[in-house]
Amino acid sequence: MNQTGIEQVKSAAKAINKSDWDLILTSPLGRARETAAIIAEQLGFDEVQQHDLLIERSFGEAEGLAYDQWKTKFSNLDEIPGGESRSELIARSALLLDSFLEAHPGKRVLAISHGALIRTVLSISSQNELPREGEKLGNASLNIVSHLEKTWTVTKYDLDPLSA
Repeated sequence: MNQTGIEQVKSAAKAINKSDWDLILTSPLGRARETAAIIAEQLGFDEVQQHDLLIERSFGEAEGLAYDQWKTKFSNLDEIPGGESRSELIARSALLLDSFLEAHPGKRVLAISHGALIRTVLSISSQNELPREGEKLGNASLNIVSHLEKTWTVTKYDLDPLSA
């Protein structure tokens, strides 16, 4: 993570109230782990737990390519050899939400993850209304989904990074 990213995370952490969260979970990928560590330190959490289902979508042979490059080489994300299909990502995202309920019942989980997974969790939780076509989630933005009366719902939707 570069200095800009570190400053974005520190700024975001200032806007997060520790009392709103019971624990922090993170993707095992480096940038997410570093983000979670900074937030935990800023908020005074002693521990960050790694959760493998929070990992970013696998883009197979397109990993590391810029958007224009993979778009030229492959017609769509679901046709990339070795990549995680949209249906597989949806299934994993649903499994992630179920795992939160099972492993952390009644807890408020601050989960640090990646764009494709977050977009899918938002889609599941909003009955496919969010994010809208063309909307891009900003790095260090905070979106909140809640489990209410046997269903997930989006209770905070924010495209922009948090700031104090």
